[in-house]
Amino acid sequence: MTSSQNQLLQIVPHIQALPAIVPFVAPDALERRRGRPFRSRLGANESGFGPSPKVLAALQRAAAEVWKYGDPENHDLKAAIGRHHGVSPSNIVVGEGIDGLLGVAARLTLAQGATAVTTDGGYPTFNYHVAANGGTLVKVPYRRDREDLEGLLDAARLYNPAALFVSNPNSPMGTWWGASEIGRLIAELPPRVLLLLDEAYADTAPAETLPILDLDNPQILRFRTFSKAYGLAGARVGYALGESGLIQEFNKIRNHYGVNRIAQAAAIAAVADQTYLAEAVAKILAAKERLIRIALDNGLEPLSSGTNFVTMDCGRDGAFAQALMDSLIGRDVFLRKPSGAPQDRCIRVSCGPDADIDVFAEELPGTLATLRA
Repeated sequence: MTSSQNQLLQIVPHIQALPAIVPFVAPDALERRRGRPFRSRLGANESGFGPSPKVLAALQRAAAEVWKYGDPENHDLKAAIGRHHGVSPSNIVVGEGIDGLLGVAARLTLAQGATAVTTDGGYPTFNYHVAANGGTLVKVPYRRDREDLEGLLDAARLYNPAALFVSNPNSPMGTWWGASEIGRLIAELPPRVLLLLDEAYADTAPAETLPILDLDNPQILRFRTFSKAYGLAGARVGYALGESGLIQEFNKIRNHYGVNRIAQAAAIAAVADQTYLAEAVAKILAAKERLIRIALDNGLEPLSSGTNFVTMDCGRDGAFAQALMDSLIGRDVFLRKPSGAPQDRCIRVSCGPDADIDVFAEELPGTLATLRA
């Protein structure tokens, strides 16, 4: 759209001022640019192990009814999630993945110019939504590759933000805080600050990571997803757990038809099959151990991870890590890396099936040898 065309439309000024960006470059886009597929897809933190066979059967059954709109209340899915967590459906809101729910949270809390606090170099989609809603971001640096909870609290006290975003375990580093530290963060929140606690990797996190669910506290929203261990990244289903009054406010502005009928059926079947989830998590943990060994064998330092990926310190600067990632992509291995210094010295490799990891293990030594030379 040209500037003269812009003048004929009533586009919000702060939207016009934003650069044309997306939070991530998808592997599909890279494959289109390259003109060929990847041999190993280890960059998007998907589960290459796929969903439960019961989910695939539910998808087939639901496909015949795709002519119907999905239930805008997500009634059966909220009931299934409520049974799983032992909470009331009134404490649950469902959306198009955590990303979609973060967009609603930004609309809910951020008046024009309002402030949000986050970690510099952390999960970028939250920043994207804050900018789109005309908010102002305050970014706190990582500390020893973990989100700095004390620094985030200090910023919340200083700037009185509408929202504080924390991911635990963290993306893109994979690090985490224990339940007691998160509990202290919650207890010390300044008044009227809403904590958006992204727990996308709750299913792969160590048991001591997640604080108990306190759904009487209106200052916290906890986000979960079916995209990771459940193997439903393409279905785009996430949910948030919170105090019922806060959830009511969410329901006023969420996209009521955002989660389609087939995705709802898949998520209901997924949450009901906890046996398969345990098997998938075991495969993820085994893949993680293998990636750790590969990193160490090649002189890279793997960070301790509570997620379905391993972040590997390349031991040099961001330019070296970028060159390593680009070279591996050129060898048909899709992976990613953190964007902000000093975390950009690392690459990030998702857990996946042996065949995908085999390709990574085959290509990494030669790539490193060429770059180190």
